[in-house]
Amino acid sequence: MADTLAIMKMSPVIPVVTIHSVDEAIAMARDLYDGGLKTIEITRRTQVALDAVRAIADAVPDLCLGVGTVWTASQAREALAAGAQFIVSPGIADEVGEVCREADLPYLPGAQTVSEVAYLVRQGYQQVKLFPASVIGGPSAIKAYAAVFPDVQFCPTGGITEQSAPDYLKLRSIPCVGGSWLAKPAKGDEPDGQSPTRAAAERAAGLGG
Repeated sequence: MADTLAIMKMSPVIPVVTIHSVDEAIAMARDLYDGGLKTIEITRRTQVALDAVRAIADAVPDLCLGVGTVWTASQAREALAAGAQFIVSPGIADEVGEVCREADLPYLPGAQTVSEVAYLVRQGYQQVKLFPASVIGGPSAIKAYAAVFPDVQFCPTGGITEQSAPDYLKLRSIPCVGGSWLAKPAKGDEPDGQSPTRAAAERAAGLGG
């Protein structure tokens, strides 16, 4: 059985990245991995997303590659063929879950409301993406969710920043958060000459300490 929780525990922050250039994606993936992050979620929001997945799989083979914004069975199969090692949906997408079960591929379905989480639990899921986390109420809301679903682990994503991430990660129900800020670090080199992406990755990796 696919182990979604094991992937969630690989890094305290899963970078959530929208790709516009394959070459830039490879450089960014290297910086993220060298900075200490072992996972990445490439969103299916651009035409080059799956090309980037294939390229990163070749260039940074030890980085655990996920594909996000997956809504349909055909999109799930395309992601699997491109080399996805896990799949993420922003909300409930039953047919994606069916493809992942057939392929024994880790899958993180999304929810926003208590009723949606309850539905996913009835379908057998114990790991759920909460999106958009900042809109549903942030850490205080998720603490309340965890009281109702004590056996569920959450990956909150959406509106989380480097500054707010520690408040989420304090909760036992949250092994990781999704972070889009890692894909958009400040321009310019860090004082020690590191790329901004690698410097941001090192700080994010340290949040799990």
